[in-house]
Amino acid sequence: MKGNPTVGEKARLRKKNLIKVYDVLELARRRLLYDISPVLLVQYLSLKTGGRLFHPGRARTFEDKLRWLMLYWREPLKTRCTDKYAVRIYVSEHGLDRLLPELLGVYGSSVEIDFASLPEKFVLKCTHGSGFNLLCRDKARFDVAGARKKLDRWMKTDISKINGEVHYAPIRPRIICETFLGDPAAGSINDYKIHCFHGRPHCTMVCSERDPETRKSKFDYYDVAWEHKLPYCRPGLSTGRDIPKPDAYAEMIEAARELSAPFPFVRVDLYSFRGKVVFGEMTFTPNGCVDIDLTDLAQNTMGDLIVLPAKRLL
Repeated sequence: MKGNPTVGEKARLRKKNLIKVYDVLELARRRLLYDISPVLLVQYLSLKTGGRLFHPGRARTFEDKLRWLMLYWREPLKTRCTDKYAVRIYVSEHGLDRLLPELLGVYGSSVEIDFASLPEKFVLKCTHGSGFNLLCRDKARFDVAGARKKLDRWMKTDISKINGEVHYAPIRPRIICETFLGDPAAGSINDYKIHCFHGRPHCTMVCSERDPETRKSKFDYYDVAWEHKLPYCRPGLSTGRDIPKPDAYAEMIEAARELSAPFPFVRVDLYSFRGKVVFGEMTFTPNGCVDIDLTDLAQNTMGDLIVLPAKRLL
């Protein structure tokens, strides 16, 4: 029989509970600020993470211009391409159906999912969020009850109120199931995130060595020709080694160019699987426009590449 908790165990439990309370209060604070004004929430986050106010009229850096676009360029196509189900139709309209992972199901709630009918490996994604993904590498060991509980929580979450990402708000919450990419024993495959400005790919961020538990990864930036590594990531966050150019990289770049054409900025996320390009998603506000891991060179260089359009407020 387990004995009484030690002093250390009690201290760790208290710390864990305090963190939970803080997270609940922080989320409530953000929702309140968003309901008053998304601009107010963005100002709060700017002060909290960078110690400064966001000045829309003086947006110069990559981060600040993304904030400006998030708040003041409310293009409906941006919402459509953020929706993880609707974006599949956008990709198809550009003649790129071959890049889409196989769609196994679309659900309005977790109770609609018949797990028994799904293959041994699959991926579940909520269409209206960021990071709302569940990977099943072995259905025999998959926690179905836990998955339903997590999906139910995500389906009730309005992600627009967390970082002020207003383009998420109109998305209809759904769950999609797609085929699993990769070998379960080998872990996750590399994610190639192509940063595009006004339809022109500028650089590719390679996301590798992802830890499925912590979701932490290594990040390496390459120029669009994959000839030089770019010092866009702060020390200690990259792999520190050369990463081979992926198969079908030229096709990746062309697909990113085609899909990104209507937008001042979008990050097109793709995979290389068994020599073929596979579409992941399109991202307009990486990290909620708060990325403390970028170097000043990255902030200034990519900020200069964005020409802000006329305001569009819906």
